[in-house]
Formats: sequence, structure tokens, C-alpha cells
Amino acid sequence: MTQQAFLGVEQSYTGRRWLSRAYDERVTQALAQRHGLPDIIARSLNARGIGLDDAALFLDPKIRDLLPDPSCFKDMDAAAARFAAAIKKGERIAVYGDYDVDGATSSALLLRFARSLGVDLRLYVPDRLREGYGPNAAAMQVLADEGITLVICVDCGTTAHEALAAARDAGLETIVLDHHASEPDLPPALAVVNPNRIDETGDYGYLAAVGVTYLFIIAANRALRLAGFYANRAEPDLLQWLDLVALGTVCDVVKLNGLNRGFVAQGLKIAAQRRNQGLAALAQVAGARKMDVYAAGFILGPRINAGGRIGESDLGAKLLATEDVSLAATLAQHLHALNTERREIEARVLAEAEGMMLGQDASLAFVASEHWHPGVIGIVASRLKDRFRHPALVIAIEGEVGKGSGRSIGNIDLGANIIAARQAGLLMNGGGHKMAAGFTVARDKIGDLFAFLAERIGKQMLAEPLTPTLTLDGIISGVALQPSFARQIEKLGPFGTGNSEPRFALADCKIFRADVVGEKHVSVLFMQGGQRGRGIAFRAMESDLGQALLRKSERIHLAGHLRIDEWQGEERVQVHISDAGGGV
Repeated sequence: MTQQAFLGVEQSYTGRRWLSRAYDERVTQALAQRHGLPDIIARSLNARGIGLDDAALFLDPKIRDLLPDPSCFKDMDAAAARFAAAIKKGERIAVYGDYDVDGATSSALLLRFARSLGVDLRLYVPDRLREGYGPNAAAMQVLADEGITLVICVDCGTTAHEALAAARDAGLETIVLDHHASEPDLPPALAVVNPNRIDETGDYGYLAAVGVTYLFIIAANRALRLAGFYANRAEPDLLQWLDLVALGTVCDVVKLNGLNRGFVAQGLKIAAQRRNQGLAALAQVAGARKMDVYAAGFILGPRINAGGRIGESDLGAKLLATEDVSLAATLAQHLHALNTERREIEARVLAEAEGMMLGQDASLAFVASEHWHPGVIGIVASRLKDRFRHPALVIAIEGEVGKGSGRSIGNIDLGANIIAARQAGLLMNGGGHKMAAGFTVARDKIGDLFAFLAERIGKQMLAEPLTPTLTLDGIISGVALQPSFARQIEKLGPFGTGNSEPRFALADCKIFRADVVGEKHVSVLFMQGGQRGRGIAFRAMESDLGQALLRKSERIHLAGHLRIDEWQGEERVQVHISDAGGGV
């Protein structure tokens, strides 16, 4: 039986059908009583699959209650033992990291751990434009020529068969700490620690690479302890680096449940202390007053990524690893400036890509051009995915080679589709996970690649049609727009993939003021039930939603998240409007 549209909104101004989250009324009442929660908050908790036995740990996630024994992962003990042996023998070790935030935090985590042991590791991050994603044979030879004996690949390496074979032939041993989708055959590494290996249980497949790396340093620390390394020195406090784990986990948009929830909840508390010189400097230059999920994902993350996108690929890892206050300030300013430049490039590429998509009727957004900077194609793919509600792939062509990035929706496993394309001989290389992927394709194979993916993804979408919907946690009145209620909502955080932030509806609102502010945002003042409220719809001016708000409707249903806004020392609640319906 089809669920009735919430508030009767069959098609909203963003083209979605509103639905109410399902919940158990009996369990909801018990949660409210036991934990002292408002009924609507308890309902939101239960709607996310949290029952009476789970609520205490969900509301107060502790690492010690969630952390598995690292030895449960295949190859972990071998990896930890080899790393510990290399530390004790004084071998030269390199960290080979990806250039995104997950890679930068993973690299910085290893660099800081090793430094606490009195060891400096060699950092190598491939140049996005010249070398592309993941290990490559030339880089491995460079490291071998420098006298490196052990290379630890973080956030990459799971499908790097040729590069790791070249490393072996050059006399290097390699360890892979990754989370990307694997194939049945693993590369010739000493150890491949990846919760998404085909022969793993999948229980921790939601971890980001930085989470895998953190479990590795726990295992390595234990191996060093058993080997007597700490007989005459203090062990490092591993909890001090949870700020890096939280940042990488949030920015890689993995599910914030289970262990990830603990990593982020506790890591943000450490981040708030601003012990990491690089994070503190970046927060200051970017104007991030709070260290929360929003700051990590939308303020700090894009700036750390900017180095890999249009600057030097290792800037993010260097910033997060440094303990030099002066160097941290310099790197933070540089990344902040690069991010401004990145946004300008992104806006131009996005406008061109959207123009190419108009009029297309396909199961995926697929665009390519010779005039695009490859450093922004991932962001553009994400924007296209959001606008057209299809998986999106964007390719920047240079010469005879195209570098591509993709983002997915729903249950379409983009990483698996890209691996299938590579196995079919359509890609030079490529891989990823369910929601994101990267690849390199020869210019003359781009048309074949589109046909291959369009057919596969088209069939997958037909098998499980995606109806645009917006799920709501309930109705609130204007009286609820108070900081005390918003703080109750915050207890359900941290929010992200797998634990979405509660979204509420305010019915029959009257908009009496609407203005365009900032970068095409629409700010409104409205009345609901005799109470005055504030709201903002980001980047909505040119959309149907923005135009509906600007018409100052007499009766309109608003849907959004509640956020506490501090203004001139006063706290007030603002509705971050994500949709509207029923306007008159």
C-alpha cells in the first residue's frame, strides 16, 4: 500500500513527494520516558532504528564500547608486525597517501604516530594532474632509489596491481590500508588491510581509510609493546589523534553509525581543544568558530582538499602533521587562498556541465570536455548528481587521456560499475566505493564507456526505480523554534550519512519578508501559529523553491533543519529550508 503523502505534498517545489518516517509508537513513548526526551525527538531516534537497548550507547557513544580488536581484520597482524620491525630496525619507511581529506588525515595520523616514536616517515602524495590517483610504478622507483624499504599506502592501493608489482620488483615491501572496493585478486603487497575485501565479513565496511589507519596504529602500538619497544619510554596517547579520524570520516561521507559514530563524537571533542596546530590555524583563517560536523565537512574539508585539487597534493597532509605554529599558519593561508580559486574554477565548470546536460535523457549524467580542470570534477559530479538525481560522471580531457570522477545515488554501486568497466577493457585504471569513484580513460574509449555504464546503470535503476522523496520526522509549530529544543535535537548527532539530521515541517506558514543574500541564498521571515520564525534556503534563488519563497506566499509548508544561530551575543533558531510545498 502506498504511503500517504505527508501534509498532502505530492510534489514539492523541488519535485519531491513528502513522506513521514516510520516509527514504533510504543517504543517511542518508552524512549521518551527513560531518557527524558520530547516525544518528537524520541520518535526521530526510533525512526533511525534505535531501540531501548541501543539508545544509551547511541546518545553517548564511547570508543571503548565500540572498538573491535584490530586483529579481526585480515592481514592486520602481519602489517603491524612488519611496521613494528621496521621501526625497531631503523628502516626508512614511506607513507604513500591519497590527496583528498581521507588520505591527508590518514597520512598525518601515521606521521604523528611515528614522530611520537622518534621516527620521521617519508611522505609521498602523487600529483593529481601528472600522476593521477593511487600508486604508480615511477613513484615506487623513486622511493626505492631513496633507500626506502617499506611503503604504507593509505586510502589507495587495493586495485594497484601493476604499481605494487613494480614496487616488489624494485625491492620494496608494501602495506595497503584502504577501504575502497576490492576485486577477488589482491595486489602483490605484504598486507592488504581493507574491511571491504571480498573475503572480509563486511561488518566494518563503512569505515573510512582514516578509521582503518587508526585501527592499524592501535595494532602497531600493541606489537611494539609486545616487542619491548616501550621498556624505557612512555607509550603515546592514541586518543589525542581522534580529531584527525573525525575529520577524515566526516569528509569522506561514509556512514556515521557504529564505530564511525564513536570516532566522530569523541574526535570532535578533541578537535574543539585545537591541539592540532594545522587544524587550529585553518579554523582561524576560515572563520570556523565551532569544531562540529558542519565545520569539518563544509569549512575545513574543502580547504584541505584544495591543495590536491589545484595546488600541491601534499599540502593537506603537511598541514595536519606539522607541529610548527608558523608553518601551520603559512600552509593554512595558502590552502584558504587555493580554495577561493577552486570555487571560481568550479563555478565555471559547473555552468558548462549543466548546459551540456540540459535536454539529455539518460540514466546517468555523463559529461566530458577538454577545457575543465581535473581538480574540480569530483565536486561538479556531486552537484550534477544533486540537480539531476542520477549518478554523475565528469571527465576532464587532456590530450588523448581523460580523468574522470563520479558520484552516485540510492543503491547504485558506482565503484563496482567502474571496476566492471575496467575489467571490460574500457578504462586505463579506476576504482572507488559505492557512492564515489575515480578513473582514467583513453579519449577514444569515452563513447564506449558511456554506452557501457548507461546500459548497466539504466538496468539497475529500472530494477529499483528511484522516486524523488523527502522524508520528514514530523510537524513542529513556531513555538518549538527555541534554542532549548534545537539542543535536544543535537543529542542525536553527529549527523551524516547513515544518521541523517532530523528534518521537520512547519505547516501553513505566512512569509512576510524574503530577500536574496550572499551567494544566491534566500532569507525569509515567516509567521507560524502566531510565532515569528527565520529561515534560509541556500543557493536557491534561481530554483523553483527560491522563487516560491520570494513570492512571499500567504500559506506554505516549510521543511528543514533547525540550527542555533549566534548573533550579537544572542542565540536564536534558524530553519535551514530544504524544501517547501502547498504554497498559495
